[in-house]
Parts: sequence; C-alpha cells; structure tokens
Amino acid sequence: MNFVEELTWRGMIHSMMPGTEEQLEKEMTTAYLGIDPTADSLHIGHLVGVMMLRHFQRCGHKPLALVGGATGMIGDPSGKSAERNLLDETTLRHNQECIKKQLSRFLDFDSDAPNAAEMVNNYDWMKDFSFLAFIRDIGKHITVNYMMAKDSVKKRLSAESSVGMSFTEFTYQLVQGFDFYHLYETKNCKLQLGGSDQWGNITTGTELIRRKLGGEAFALTCPLITKADGGKFGKTESGNVWLDRRYSSPYKFYQFWLNVSDADAEKYIKIFTFLPKEEVEALVAEHAEAPHLRVLQKRLAKEITIMVHSEQDYEMAVEASNILFGNATSDSLKKLDEDTLLAVFDGVPTFEVSKDEVLGKKLMDVLTEDAAVFASKGEMRKLIQNGGFAVNKEKVSDLELALSAELLLNEKYLLVQKGKKNYFLLILK
Repeated sequence: MNFVEELTWRGMIHSMMPGTEEQLEKEMTTAYLGIDPTADSLHIGHLVGVMMLRHFQRCGHKPLALVGGATGMIGDPSGKSAERNLLDETTLRHNQECIKKQLSRFLDFDSDAPNAAEMVNNYDWMKDFSFLAFIRDIGKHITVNYMMAKDSVKKRLSAESSVGMSFTEFTYQLVQGFDFYHLYETKNCKLQLGGSDQWGNITTGTELIRRKLGGEAFALTCPLITKADGGKFGKTESGNVWLDRRYSSPYKFYQFWLNVSDADAEKYIKIFTFLPKEEVEALVAEHAEAPHLRVLQKRLAKEITIMVHSEQDYEMAVEASNILFGNATSDSLKKLDEDTLLAVFDGVPTFEVSKDEVLGKKLMDVLTEDAAVFASKGEMRKLIQNGGFAVNKEKVSDLELALSAELLLNEKYLLVQKGKKNYFLLILK
C-alpha cells in the first residue's frame, strides 16, 4: 500500500512537503504524531491523527506516538484564543498510560516487527534541559522573524485578539521543533504528521534539523475535520465524544456516528474506517438510491464502534437503539447494563421512590400516589383496559399487579410506558 495514495483518496491530506512521497517510497520511514495529554482519554477529535498513524503502520512504516508531557505543560497557541491549564507530572504519567492503552486498539506496539509502534514522551528529554542550554543550543538557530511569520503567532498578535500571547506560548514552536530534532537524531525519524493547524510548528522542526544538522526532514498534515453545517466536529451539547466508556458510553458513541448528516457520513466513512475504496464507493451509491435507509451512517457507526469498543458493545448499542425506535422486547431491555439503560432513556421523565415503601404495593397505587405517572387511577385503569400500558416493554393487563423485585431492571429501575411513545423511568432507592 502507498501511504500518500491511500490518504489522498480518503481526503486526509491537507499539505505535504516536497520530497515526502519519494522518501516513503525509498525506505521504511519513521514518523511521529504528537498527542496532547491533557486528559486520560482521547476524544474523537484525536481520531484523525490516530488513523493516520494506523495507515502509516499498515503501509509498512514505523509510527511514533508522542505524548506531549513537556509541551502539555506549556500549551500550544495553535487555534487557541487563550492559555490553558498546565499539568503536573503525576497527572501526565497517568494520562500517558491511559492513552497508550487506547492507542493499542489501533497500533501494534508489542510485536517484534521492525515497524512496531512506539510511544515517547517529550518530558523525558526536556525535563533536564536548562533554560540557558536551550536558548544557546536551539534558540540561536531560529530567528524571531521566522517565528513571527507563523500563522498561529500572527493570529494571536493581531488586532482581533484581545488576549495577546505569553513568551511561554511564543516559544512553543521551538520546543516542538526540538522534539522533531531529537527524534530525528535518536530514532531516525524523518517525518512529522499532524493537523493542518500544526504546519507552522512542524516546519520549525524541519528547519531546525536543516540548520543544525544539515539533515532533510518532511511534513504531512491532514485537514481539520468540520461538519457540513459549519459546526465543530466532535462536539455535542454535552461536550466532547470520548473514546473511554467512563465519559461516553458505547451507546452514546454509536449514536453520535449514527446521527451524522448524509454529507458528513460520506466524508467520515473514508476517514474513520479502513474499508477499501471499492466498498466505500458501493456504499455511497447504495445510500444515494435510498438515503432514508441511512446505509452510510449505519455502516460508519458499526465499523468505528467495533474498532474503538468491541463487537459486543456495538450489538448492545444497536439493541438499545431499537428499544426506543423499534419493536424491542423485554429480554433486550434486561440485557442492558446500567450506563446504557440510563443513556437510552436520558431525558425521559424520572421519579425517585423509596424501595422499601413501594415494593409489594400495587402498581396502580405506586404510579398514582408515589410517582405521578398517572393523574388518577381511573386514567390508568382505562389505559390498561385499552391495551396501552406496558412495564419494561411488556403489556400489562392485570389491574391488581404488584411491584415486585423481579420486575426491576438492574435491581433498581422500572420502565413504564403510556401508549407508544410516552416513557417514564422509576428509580427505586
């Protein structure tokens, strides 16, 4: 496989330094991509870079995932309007371990293949570097004129920016440039990958390698992912969509991809899956014939949920989706774990009741007295007689039915349904 050709048809190349493709054709090449360790999980905004590394390894080259422990202590000005919080070393190390675990689902770190992936942390080579040594050995090779010409610097110093820019952030490109220089020297790393907003920082590295060592290094960036409506990719009303199930359940993760627009699905299926070109083209054609079937969204959501989580998580997410929108049974409802159950019924009216007080009571009493699901027993009786009342997706016809522990989901929840679409969730505490 040819790395540049593969990324080109997938729409994953924004800028590339001349000579990059020739370098990749010449030999197995080592490339690195920097990941910001400000959290102990990646979010889907990181996925484009991770996919680039995976493609790079699949094409026979060696990927390095650089966790920016040192640069994370400074803060990259690229695309930011303000300085960010800085992290201590203990937090950084914890975040690094969590990120490596997630990356292991995409990259081969453990085999003895010559192109096995490695994780590096720039804190390891920056922590003992004195300020004087840095400005003497690195700073003198890059002029202020060169640094001021970078877009990320110009934007922050422009009239529109009221924040200005600290010296710390101004020097960021030098620190990132030194990373490239260090990896070039110690790991024979000749290419840096990143988002298009990183171009200025990456080329500072290639320039430092040229001026200090007379060496040749390369840069390749991918476009920043956007949504067709101009909104920010990966952001939802509740914030980022994370890869860690503690922050975004597999169901919510699956739902994010399932609900993207047709235009975005066509773009994302190339970027966020490893489906071959012919299969993607066939799916796009099939989708165009019957957009209402959402073939692209379903396949995209399937591929990426299995890749990030597991096949079992994907199947549970599909079952969970059918509970609200399809003809699911009580059996499928009972299979859901607590997090998925709560995610599916997020926004549904809930009632908290005392377990000790309601167990053993007639449902008729509980749903009118303890939880105001029905305004009156007469209303509830009428709905039951007309076949419009269900508990845990099973129709109830017994007016005398008591609330027993066996009815509870995850030992504490009861799902009540009035008609087809009105759900209520009782939480027994």
